[in-house]
Amino acid sequence: MLGVGSSAGTPVIGCHCETCRSDNPKNKRLRCSAAITTDHGQIILIDTGPDLRLQALREGLNRVDAVLYTHTHADHLHGIDDLRAFCQIHKKQIPLYGKSDAMLHIQDKFGYAIRSAGDFWDLPVLRLNTISAPFELFGIKITPIPVKHGYSDILGYRIGNMAYLTDVSDIPESTLSLLNNLDVLMLDCLRYTPHYTHINVEQSIAFACRIEALNTYMIHMTHDIEYVKLSEALPDHIHVAYDGLKLSF
Repeated sequence: MLGVGSSAGTPVIGCHCETCRSDNPKNKRLRCSAAITTDHGQIILIDTGPDLRLQALREGLNRVDAVLYTHTHADHLHGIDDLRAFCQIHKKQIPLYGKSDAMLHIQDKFGYAIRSAGDFWDLPVLRLNTISAPFELFGIKITPIPVKHGYSDILGYRIGNMAYLTDVSDIPESTLSLLNNLDVLMLDCLRYTPHYTHINVEQSIAFACRIEALNTYMIHMTHDIEYVKLSEALPDHIHVAYDGLKLSF
């Protein structure tokens, strides 16, 4: 997990709440994204948040081979320019994957980076790929998982027996069948009180119990959630994720 924080991160600028003042490193949350390392060493990112540079330095990432985009809100996209470093290091174009509206948005806002490789690597060198069905990447089946984010239709992803669902306000019945037999579920859990574009703690627990993954990890959390307090209140198979968490699946 590169980050498990919400759009403001934790600590929040100007806030002096218990979580923001905490010395527990598990209460320090950069914006939400993940890095997946394949058996052959390729690295697939899920989203490029504005903290990507710091996350890559912290985790020692020196390559990115592809990016899966859930949606294009700033906290999931606006670190895209930091992909330039990985293009420069390996002198290769990085493919991006997502829904058609996400790819169009990236083309519109970051069109300078959508280009073929040339003699210079002063800009990112990226390629857009629209997806609407399962596809193969580095020999791995990637299954897009349609979910609701308020009024928006966005994607989560299933990779093997792991699913990653951020920024979820509802999981349609037709989607739940794609989430059977999971070992690991990464699931949105914004705060305790209701929110119209995210599930809260109560709803996240309910979905986790319904999906029945062996282990569920809560992600995309605001400073309302203090790591120890929520961890102590959860069932044994549900956990509070934290920046730097590493899992095998």
